Amino acid sequence: MVPLNWYLIVAAFLFSCGLYGALARRNAIAVLMSVELMLNAANINLVAFWRFSDTLADLSGQVFAVFIIALAAAEAAVGLALIIAVYRARKTVNVEELDVLAG
Repeated sequence: MVPLNWYLIVAAFLFSCGLYGALARRNAIAVLMSVELMLNAANINLVAFWRFSDTLADLSGQVFAVFIIALAAAEAAVGLALIIAVYRARKTVNVEELDVLAG
């Protein structure tokens, strides 16, 4: 059986990679993928804490994980739609060049 701290280490590594990617990348699609990594790290934590809890009949960890998966899908759809709209208007997805709303 895998101990809880291994799950937490993997989740912390994924979250750190996602945070670095969200802060260091210039491409908007790479930033969106980094946010997805951070949401998946939160899912790993929720399911791991649910698995190692005393009452496995309570499905709160899994319910929260399904909610985050639905939230990530909605975020990806809206984020990609915004990126496509910005690309059509500005011909770039570089977030450093998107500092003005009108243009």
